[in-house]
Amino acid sequence: MGKIIFQVSMASAKIRHFRDRELRDGERVQFHWFYFSVFIVLHIAAVLAFLPSMIHLSSFVVFFILAWVTGGLGVTLGYHRLLTHRSFATYKPIEYMLTIFACLSWQGGPIQWVGTHRQHHTESDDVADPHSPRDGFSWSHLLWIVHRARSNFDPLKLTKDIQRDRVLCFIDRYWYVPQFILAAGLFVGGWLWLGHWTGGVSWVLWGGCLRVVLLYHATWFVNSAAHTWGYRNFKTDDDSRNNWWVALFSFGEGWHNNHHAQQRSAAHGMRWFEFDITYVTIRVMRIMGLAWKVVEPQRPGQSVAEPHP
Repeated sequence: MGKIIFQVSMASAKIRHFRDRELRDGERVQFHWFYFSVFIVLHIAAVLAFLPSMIHLSSFVVFFILAWVTGGLGVTLGYHRLLTHRSFATYKPIEYMLTIFACLSWQGGPIQWVGTHRQHHTESDDVADPHSPRDGFSWSHLLWIVHRARSNFDPLKLTKDIQRDRVLCFIDRYWYVPQFILAAGLFVGGWLWLGHWTGGVSWVLWGGCLRVVLLYHATWFVNSAAHTWGYRNFKTDDDSRNNWWVALFSFGEGWHNNHHAQQRSAAHGMRWFEFDITYVTIRVMRIMGLAWKVVEPQRPGQSVAEPHP
């Protein structure tokens, strides 16, 4: 009986350790059960997409198109290079469209996302960094998402420019709504295209759940892997690295040491072999007259430090 009580006590202690995390500066952050539950459900649904009855060519097409629109155009081009760093300028309707695309990635509204990322640059790999691998690789990749924010973090302080735009504030307030509209559209579209309700489920699983989960990990690997493995073109005061496979899956975001050295640069790939599809997109937009004030990079060779705009 005593052995059973001891084992239960040890298991409870492990659960508490997993739930409430103590960071480098001694602050304990509370586990967020709702976020954790949502992520578990999404990951299970993503696995269900590979059931034989859910696999259709049209589902693959929907997945790749939406991954590019929501991850490449939305998060990478919209949230990151446009709203966070103002690496280029564009027309307001395009800015709002890219922001809505980013909301479809289910990574939060623009104020929270931009504020978190600016905090990361301001305190990169220091104790106030929201997701540094110095607090553990698993923390930087996933666990920071399923814990409540540090007591000293307030995204409103770092996003005054975003808050001055009433349309962006409106989108931020209702950022989750487009995802449900998309899910309904995917279900109806899949049903009509494939002729059965299971086709609608397939499109939701591939174009919704699996897409969101893989984009999650592509984004999180920038926080974790690109601060752990890779090479450095610039001497910066953090652990940022250039990582080719992270760049491949994150639309060019994996050239992270370059980005930390020149935060406002529209290009993250700065050597001939560092392919950056998002910078290509910005150049195409400039040719079409849809982008201007594009911040060009300096070539690797010396330490560069830039604050966020």
